[in-house]
Amino acid sequence: MSAEEKLPRIRYLSRREMLGLMGSTAAAVALAGCGSSESASSSAPTCVAKPQQTEGPYFVDERLDRSDIRVDPTDGSIKEGVPLALVFNVSQIDSNSSCTALDGAVVDVWHCDALGQYSDVENNVGRQFLRGYQVTDDNGSAQFQTIYPGWYRGRAVHIHYKIRTDPDSEMGYEFTSQLYFDDALTDEVYSQEPYAQRGEPDLRNDDDGIFREGGDELTLALSEDGQGGYATTFDIALEPTYTQT
Repeated sequence: MSAEEKLPRIRYLSRREMLGLMGSTAAAVALAGCGSSESASSSAPTCVAKPQQTEGPYFVDERLDRSDIRVDPTDGSIKEGVPLALVFNVSQIDSNSSCTALDGAVVDVWHCDALGQYSDVENNVGRQFLRGYQVTDDNGSAQFQTIYPGWYRGRAVHIHYKIRTDPDSEMGYEFTSQLYFDDALTDEVYSQEPYAQRGEPDLRNDDDGIFREGGDELTLALSEDGQGGYATTFDIALEPTYTQT
């Protein structure tokens, strides 16, 4: 990774440490909801720690409020690739150690295109493809329509995301991490165009130093959408401390 990448702002807790967490503000934590939401009778989700990971060098605070991030608003073009519907369900841990939906949180997503290129950096300055944010609704949900990301040298396949309670305030809470994909599924997707022209990734998940810092807990479970694409939901609960970022 580039030396310009930023260090995580927030330390994350291990699963064991989380069991003893009783509202401490010594560290900020991201928590993923493990409880089922398939029926109204389901119990409240059990929250376990999830790791924060580096922001990387390619975050640009574009403030692009849109769900479909495949479109480049600068020229109306649409990035080609296997469709991916990505839903975040964002919750927060409260003083009673239970998870409730977090509405009004800003969820940013950014990643490279099928050929490994990011918008608005390096040779693509001024472009705005595959970037955008959504604000969580009353159920804590934020939805994106994107494509399966490509790869670039030195990294496993990934998507970046950032969740902020108040992007305009230095006192707002901010959590940043990455999402990953099963290597076998990546091989299948990359056998298709436009991915095939890039060849196979030079790094698998287990060979990526960043993935090894908790990537197993950040790997998406995808299902086929019946139209040649995939859909996935990522449940995450936060414990905001509202300290200066």
